[in-house]
Order: sequence, then C-alpha cells, then structure tokens
Amino acid sequence: MTTLNDYTPEARRLLEEQTIELPSWAFGNSGTRFKVFTTGGVPRTPYEKLEDAAQVNAYTGITPRVSLHIPWDRVDDFADLAAYATDHGVTIGAINSNVFQDDDYKLGSLCHSDQSIRTKAINHHRECIDIMNQTGSTDLKIWLADGTNYPGQDSIRARQDRLADSLQQIYADLSEGQRIILEYKFFEPAFYHTDIPDWGTALVHCQALGSNAMVVLDTGHHAPGTNIEFIVAQLLRVGRLGAFDFNSRFYADDDLMVGAADPFQLFRIMHEIVSVGALDKNSGVNFMLDQCHNLEEKIPGQIRSVMNIQEATAKALLVDHSALTDAQHSGDVLAANAVLMDAYNTDVRDALAELRESKGLAANPMAAFAESGYLDTIRAARAGGEQAGWGA
Repeated sequence: MTTLNDYTPEARRLLEEQTIELPSWAFGNSGTRFKVFTTGGVPRTPYEKLEDAAQVNAYTGITPRVSLHIPWDRVDDFADLAAYATDHGVTIGAINSNVFQDDDYKLGSLCHSDQSIRTKAINHHRECIDIMNQTGSTDLKIWLADGTNYPGQDSIRARQDRLADSLQQIYADLSEGQRIILEYKFFEPAFYHTDIPDWGTALVHCQALGSNAMVVLDTGHHAPGTNIEFIVAQLLRVGRLGAFDFNSRFYADDDLMVGAADPFQLFRIMHEIVSVGALDKNSGVNFMLDQCHNLEEKIPGQIRSVMNIQEATAKALLVDHSALTDAQHSGDVLAANAVLMDAYNTDVRDALAELRESKGLAANPMAAFAESGYLDTIRAARAGGEQAGWGA
C-alpha cells in the first residue's frame, strides 16, 4: 500500500490536476448490432445526460467536461445547455460530428464521389463549429465510417483526395483557439478499406491541414496485438496527439470499460504519457472516456472507469525514472523491466483514497454513489418519454 507521501510533489500535483472528459452518449442505452438494451432512469434529453455526468464528477472530482455528439445532443439553445452544464459543475468539451447515420452517407460522407453529398457532410461540420462557438468548446472531433466493402467499389486514391479537400474546407472555418481532432479506426463498418484506418493516415491529413489539426487515439481502434504505447510515443514525439479516448476491448472496438481487458496495457500507455510530461493540464492532450455500457449501469460504469485510469496513472507516476534510465543505458534488460513491474505491482488505492479525502470527496466513489440513492431517484423521475440511445 502507498500513501501520498510516496509521491514527489510534482507527481502529486499531476494526480491532483488530472482530468478526464466524459462522453454524453455513454449515459444512453446501447448494445450490440443485435439488440440495444434499456435501463431504468436513462436520460431522455441532453440536459439529463449532463445531470448524470455531473454525478460522476461529484464523486470522482476529475471529470469536469462532457463531450457532445451531434445530432444526438442537438437542442434549440446550446448557450442554454452550456449554462446548464456550468450550473451542475461541468462544462462542454469536444463536439463530435455524425456523418454515419444518414442514408445519404451509405457510400461515404467527406469521401463520397458525389459533390453534393460531400457538401452536405461539410456543412454538418460547420454546424458543429457553430455549436462550438455557442458552448465554448475548442475541439471538433471527427470520426468517419467512410470506406468500401469490395475491391473496385471506388477509387482509394480519389477518396483520399476528396477527404483532403473536405477537411481543408472544414479547417478553414475554425475560429482562433479551435482544433480539429481526427480519429482513426482500422475497420468497421467498412471491411475492404477504411479511409482513415490508422494513425499514419490521420497524421498525414493533420500535417497537411496545419498546426490546429491533431490525431485522436482510441484504444479500441487497433488490431489485436498492436503496440498502442508505441503509437502514443510517436504521436507525442511529433506533437500531434490531440486526444486520447479510453476504453477496452478483447477483439475489436468492444468499447468496454477501460482497463477491463488488459490493465497492464493501460499502465504501459500511461507510463509513456507520464514520461514525457503529457499528463500536464497544459500539454494539449485531451483525455476522454469513449465507452458503451451495454449491461452495467451507466453512471457506476463511468465512475469505475475513471478509477481504473487513476490507478494506472498513480502507478505510472511511481516509476523510478532515474533507475530506469541507468538500467537502459547499461543494457541491463531485467533491471529495466523490474523498475516498471515494481511500479505496476504497487497497490495505489490507499494513496488515491487519501487524495480524494484531501479534496473533500469520499474515499470510495463507487460506494458513496451507491449509498446516495441517485439511481432510485432518476428511475422514478424519468418514467415515460423516449430514452436516449443509439440514433436518439
């Protein structure tokens, strides 16, 4: 067991200042392509999503931002929604576009061969930028389902040219201090080729756009066995890691709770982030959950995920970098590995409980939330209406 006294003042500061953005869609119903499961008390409006996200922040103390998805979170007055968020102790984070649930986008959106459909997709992103202006958001997050299922279906090269042109038009509409953060995914729903399948493709497009275009890394968007921490290190090395989306997967993009499948991988990733100062609040890297809670309750699922990230971070901050560097430079392979394993095998839960209590929070957020009775309250209050979920 560790205490906060086991951390350097700098490491403790990083733990105290760590923040993680929450996804509004994680509070809605979700499931598989076979079934979307419903849960009592699920939000019916973006306002109710903010209420639930505020609960996660109230018990963890480190989730002050909520990412919106358009059109799922469209409202008549986004300034009012932003004010409502502030009243509940959170702010609006990234604005996520959606060009994958409209019939016009069956064969692509920003990459489509039809100029009118590309224009429609570009205008949707302009709408998202307008929402950013109304809410104070600084990040426009773009993930595309664009791709093809069959060889010969479309020109791979031409689609890249169309994508570059579409992104340039969107980028030109950004205001000062705003960014495009571009996400990649190696497959699904396209199975022959995906237009932004990997970090290299995303990076090439971002570099062409300019300094306010950054890459988003999602832990579920890689082939099994991919060394994700290597990608983290490379994107940090060139200053283009704009956001990191946490989740976990056993097979593909499972969107399970972060740390569920491979907590050691999560630790290795956080080690790379910590070792180059990217955990600092001024690093420009936005850390966020991007998960779907198909079986478990939404709010406890988010709280548990945040705690998993905190534990991996706290372990990464215990790595003895001086000893690690000495072992690396001397070629002592086993000693270098032992430095990492010693940190990973350390139980940091007491230190984190102490940190929470120092902020006036309960030592155990999961237990405290369960005792609050909030779930019973919203199950009764939110009877009737249409619950939020995929496509809602």
